[in-house]
Order: sequence, then structure tokens, then C-alpha cells
Amino acid sequence: MPDLPFFTLRRDTPLGEKEGVDRPLGGGVSVKATGIVRRIDDLGRIVIPQEIRRSLRIRKGAPLELYVDRDGGVILKKYSAVAELKSFAQRYLNSIHQTTGRAVAVLDYDEVVAVAGLPEDEWVGKPVTPVLERYMDDRRAALFNGADFPPPSSPGEEEELLRRLPSGAVAPIVSRGDTNGAIIVSALEGEEASEIELKLAETAAGFLARHMDH
Repeated sequence: MPDLPFFTLRRDTPLGEKEGVDRPLGGGVSVKATGIVRRIDDLGRIVIPQEIRRSLRIRKGAPLELYVDRDGGVILKKYSAVAELKSFAQRYLNSIHQTTGRAVAVLDYDEVVAVAGLPEDEWVGKPVTPVLERYMDDRRAALFNGADFPPPSSPGEEEELLRRLPSGAVAPIVSRGDTNGAIIVSALEGEEASEIELKLAETAAGFLARHMDH
């Protein structure tokens, strides 16, 4: 599994444990106590506090993977179908770039997972911006122009990733009714994005989605 944020429940958490204290989970993994207690309802459901969902960017409908550790801890970990396919997606992106000459990237709802034709150190692992989230939520492929996005207004503000590209297309990856991420296809240098980039992005997103279905 990729290294994604998780939320853990433990049966042996000491009463009165202070918020923010790191505790060993076993296997070299450490968790942070929140000081929050939640009860399970009659249907076995538990509400993850809003502040935790916000800080870990757990959106409504997000898939979570369930683990049980040796000490009786229950771990809910964010699941990324795109990250699970990282090696396969990287080979596929490399093929697209070598064949078409266009830079491409694949991302999930949290970060950029893989790129081809773009500097990895500047792209891979970068957090997904609200603009990209909206493209994914719209569930429609669309063209974009990098110049349309303003620069960061403050030193701590994250730069819009699409601003780094002159123009291109974004297509959501929708598998089994859920949006799992998106494909970005950049236009060739000196050219405006067109139906070519749009179709490439749609085709690539559809290919990865079908691979997830299996």
C-alpha cells in the first residue's frame, strides 16, 4: 500500500491521554492520539470527527481501507486506487509521452502519483489543488489554459499545478461510479490545446478506469 494518512482506533488507549502524543502501533508504525472518543451505533457505524476529516482531506464518499493490528487496534486508512496502479500507470504514461510527445500526469484526490515528460521532483507528490478537485468532481473532460490561473497571493499559498503548463486537458478517472483521480495531458510546446489533447486525456482516463474495474 502507498503511504497514505490513516485514522486509528485502539482498545488499549489510556484514559486521559493527551492530544498529539505519539504512541507506537507495532511494526514500527506510530500513531498520534487525538483525545477524541466516539461510540459505535447499532449498525456498527462510527463518525470520524470533522477536524480529522478536514486535516486528512477525507471527502464524502472517500474509500477507506480497514486493518486490524496485533494489539487490537482498528486502522482506517485512506485508499487510492490510482496509487495502487502507480507502476502500471507510470509505464502507460511513458508510452503516451513517447508516442505523442505530450507531457502527461496522473493524480488521485490527494496528490500527483506519476508523470512523464515533466520533472518528477517538481510534480510527483505535490498536493492536488482545489481547481483540480473541481475538475474531478465535474466528471467531465475539459481543456484549460495555464495563464488563466493567478499566481499565489501569499508566500504560503500552494501554486495551482495547471499554471505550470501552457495549456492542456484534464479528464477524470471514473471507475465503478466513483471518481478516483484524473489524467492531465499538456499541449505541445508553442501550440494551443485542442480536441487532440481532450481525446487523449479521455482515452487514457478510460483505459486506467477499466484496468481498475478488473
